[in-house]
Parts: sequence; structure tokens; C-alpha cells
Amino acid sequence: MRERLKLIVVAVTAMFCGAGFAASPQEAERLGKDLTPVGAEKGGNKEGTIPAWPGREVQGPGWSYGKNRAAAWKNKGEKPLYSISAANVEKYADKLTPGQVQLIKQTPGYRMDVYPTHRSCANPDFVEQNTRKNVTAAKIGPDGWSLKEGFMPGIPFPIPKNGAEAIWNYKMKYMGIGFEWPLNYITLSPRKGSNDWIQAGATQTYYFPWGVKGSTSMADLPPIEYYTYFAYNSPVALAGQALAIAYYTDRVGSDTFYYFPGQRRVRRMPSYSYDAPQIGFENQYTLDEPRMFNGTIDRFDWKLVGKKEIYVGYNSFGVYDPAVKFSDVVKPDGIDPAARRYELHRVWVVEATVKPGVRHVVPKRTFYLDEDSWSISVAEDFDANGKLWKLRESFVIPVYETSSCDNPAFVQYNMLEGGRFVFDQSPLGAGKDMRWVVESKDAKFKKDFYSAENLRAISER
Repeated sequence: MRERLKLIVVAVTAMFCGAGFAASPQEAERLGKDLTPVGAEKGGNKEGTIPAWPGREVQGPGWSYGKNRAAAWKNKGEKPLYSISAANVEKYADKLTPGQVQLIKQTPGYRMDVYPTHRSCANPDFVEQNTRKNVTAAKIGPDGWSLKEGFMPGIPFPIPKNGAEAIWNYKMKYMGIGFEWPLNYITLSPRKGSNDWIQAGATQTYYFPWGVKGSTSMADLPPIEYYTYFAYNSPVALAGQALAIAYYTDRVGSDTFYYFPGQRRVRRMPSYSYDAPQIGFENQYTLDEPRMFNGTIDRFDWKLVGKKEIYVGYNSFGVYDPAVKFSDVVKPDGIDPAARRYELHRVWVVEATVKPGVRHVVPKRTFYLDEDSWSISVAEDFDANGKLWKLRESFVIPVYETSSCDNPAFVQYNMLEGGRFVFDQSPLGAGKDMRWVVESKDAKFKKDFYSAENLRAISER
């Protein structure tokens, strides 16, 4: 009842604080006092199951790239407090999303191991300083969805007034200037009654031009949310295909260039975005599903519903381990419970509804954003009949390179079509870890790398 009341109170507040109402200088004073430097509630909950934010903690002493991330974590070796399964899910249902409850009930043997909650996500000083400036400086455009003003890198709207602002906080959370996988397996589980997996090996890089250390006004930055380069090396049907994409902070759609090795040419693909099915994955995986929500936000109306406490994937190093055997973690019925670590955290709840007159295969979505890291921890997609269609869960970990947290690895369950799932954006089983990059002179962290001409040149080598 208390959680429900809290949701109602915040929803009413958000209703009267639309895109035209910027936060005040007085609200900025809350950062670092009753709120953390990025806008989370500083205090713990009344029950003591969520602790107070401890401030910035030094993570990973003695760690360097290539070493095991979990081994460097200060809380390694913890045991679960309890497990949630179909046998006791009703006991914990008020701390689960509807999709999580349904998944537990309909998946034989599924369980969630719950550990002590650790609020160790923080950010470098320059991100905190920019975030404080953004309280009064960041602006959504007149269209109601584009990000027009602010100082980067920093959280644009640490005290969000509407759902669009909250989603931009996720998109612009600090991740360095980018990250990359030497090898990432994109995996789709078999159809019901089959043993045929779809697994594609690929290398991928994300580049965030606004992620450079310091403080830069968006007026002095290109209007780019991110660039990405993606190249398949397996299976045979996909090997050699590659793409380069640019997503914008103030333009609809994307600039997408796709290299087809059989034709030895690059094609511009303006419709390869939003809900377009990704090539090779049997209509189970769309372009806007990676990273929990990917691409331009213009096709949805975004509502800030409120806050609640739920169990989310946190400090789940088991889904990021490049040294393990992939099939020991990714099994036919989902991700091994031992690799999925859950903690109780406060999240912002945001609902996305397709705008009238706009087409999208998912009419409604609900997102749950971790208050400490601004990561989308859980997402639920509903079909035209209001039935839960897809459930996504991501896994937040501390990133030692950036002194922040991130959540690229995620699993997506199709709740209506035979229980198939997609697992993506993890270095699991790759033999070499992914890496977050803070500074680099590598060509992949320059805009010219993502041109059609360069895509053709590197693909034909």
C-alpha cells in the first residue's frame, strides 16, 4: 500500500511538471544533500533492506584490464539471502514487476537468487559537476522529445519532471567515450521442440562523442547520441556482413549503412531502425531492443509513473565472464541462476505509449530505471491486446575503467511465442573481455570511422 501511494504521489507531481517546467536552482541544492549527486534518494528505506548511499567507493583495487572483474569486487563471495521461485513468488510479488512474476510462474525451475543490496554506483567528479549544472541548463526541445541543451558528460535531468527526461538520463549516463567487444555472441534460443540455436559471433564498438572528460555544452557538440560499428564473423550465413549506424539527439530515425559481402557494396538503409527486425533472428529481435531501449524516442509518449522497490539484476558479474564456457551459463531455458544476481533497489517507473497515428509493433512499454545508475534494469513490452509480450532484464555492474556503472548485457524473453529468449551484448565465453574506453586515439573513436566509405573499405580488406 505504501509503495502504491508513493507511485500515485509522484505521478500527480509529474503530471503538473511537464516539459516546459525546468527545475529550479533551489532544487539543485538537493544534490549531495537528501539526493545523491545524480538524483537518487540518499537515504535507505525504512525496513533497512535498501541501505543509504555510502558515497563514492573505490572499486577494484589492483584491477587492470584483462583481470577478472568479479575477483576485484570488494563484496565477492557473498551468499544469497534467499531465492524466489514458483513455490514462493506470491510472497515477494510486491517487489517484482508483473513480467518477472509471470516469467517465474511459467518457466519450470526458474529462480532468482537475492543478495544483500549494495549501492556502490557513483560517477567521476566532472560528471557530478555537469549534472548539477544540468538541473537548470538541460532542456528538451519544443517537439517534446529531443535533447537540446545541457553539459556533458552528465545526467541531463537528475530531478526528472517527465518520462522523456528520465529516458534521456539513461541514454546519456556516463560510459566513457565508448566501449567495445572483441567478440560478442548474439544468441537466440531454439523454437519449441527444436534443438537448433541461432548464435552469431560479432565484434562491436559504441562511440559517444559527448563522453570526453571535462565539461562541454551540447551547443558545442555534434547532435549525436552515439555511433556504432558491428561486424559478423559467424555463422556462414551472416559472416562478413557489417553495419555502421549514427543515432541523433534531435533527429528522428538513424543513418544506417549496411555492407553485404555477396554484393560487395554498402547500402543505405533508412528503414532499418525502430521496430525493424534484425537480420538473421527470425523476427525475435528488433532494432530498438538492444540496450533495453535503443534509438530515437520520438514515436512514444513518455509518462513518469513514480518510484517503487523491485529486485533487479545487480553486480551480476557471472554474465560478463569471458573465461567461462558459454553453454554453461546460457542454457535452453534461460540464463543459469547462479550467474544472475539480484538485489533490491529503488527504480523509476516510466510508461511509453505509441503516439496516435504512429506505427510500432509494440503499442506500450514499461521501463524500470535504477535510481543510482540510471540504468534500465527491467523492460516490459505489451501487444495490441494488452498481453505481456516480451520481458527484458539487464545486469548492472561497476565499471572500473569509468568509475561508474553500466548494464550492456541483457536477456529478452518472448512470453507469448514458445518462451524463446535472446541474450546479447556480453563478453560471456569470448575468451577476451569487453572494455570501456575513457581516452583513445583509435580510429574507432572518431566520427569518420562510421561513414559509408570507411565501412566499405574495412569490410573489403
